[in-house]
Amino acid sequence: MKGPNFLKYCIPLLRVMKNLGGSGAASDVVDAVIVDMKIPDAEVDQLIPSGQSRVRNQIQWGRFYLTKAGLMDSPKSGYWRLTQEGADARLNEAQVYDLFQRVHQQFGGASKKKPKKADANIDNALVEDEEHSESLIETLKGLSPRGFERICKRLLTEIGIHDIQITGGSGDQGVDGIGRIRLNDVVNFNIVFQCKRYKETVSPALVRDFRGSMQGRAEKGLILTTGRFTTDAQKEANRDGVPPIELIDGERLVALFEKYQLGLRPKVVYDIVPEFFKSFES
Repeated sequence: MKGPNFLKYCIPLLRVMKNLGGSGAASDVVDAVIVDMKIPDAEVDQLIPSGQSRVRNQIQWGRFYLTKAGLMDSPKSGYWRLTQEGADARLNEAQVYDLFQRVHQQFGGASKKKPKKADANIDNALVEDEEHSESLIETLKGLSPRGFERICKRLLTEIGIHDIQITGGSGDQGVDGIGRIRLNDVVNFNIVFQCKRYKETVSPALVRDFRGSMQGRAEKGLILTTGRFTTDAQKEANRDGVPPIELIDGERLVALFEKYQLGLRPKVVYDIVPEFFKSFES
């Protein structure tokens, strides 16, 4: 496709969003695009200098331009949605490139004489309104193992898990904590969790090992990581006939910290809408 490499994700993004009913959690949408395009794990694992997956970074850039073009929006942090225009859109590659040029000139502030330099900068940057995500992940990675376990306990408490106790120690490969989920006044069940400050991916072997550690101790398992889970790890977590394990990767962690405003202060960002001012030019 003509233009920056991330443009190739725009059409799959629209297709996936339509298949999801027009909206979804950002991390779920990104995962669905990767599955839809049959992108191998080895490619997804390639990182840009910031430490983020290049594929996931570029999918976010595709979403950024679709949003600026009015085809998608984000009613709340970590949640993507098609607009009516996006739901009706049937774009081909040429139209995607035209969309990119229009939005890039309108919002990017790039000179028409230097498109290659601008495109190269885009390929290695993060979307402005998501810059805090990288900073948050790096902050979490910088915590001690014990500190990360404690902050995960605080997050799970905010979510509504009760009677949480940290049981693991530094370098522990088993269960790091236990808790209880109360469904109502009389029904509740136990949950065990593991916390991993990973930069790399989490393999299915770790999921299997954790399931072995939780046998006989809880009805539900939970793994929280600053990294991400491979496709095989996700399949292992939801394999039939074994206790299910909920997976929370770095992107989902960020969304939860945003939702409960843990260590984050919300701010309002505005974009100029040039069309509004055109009627006042004369």
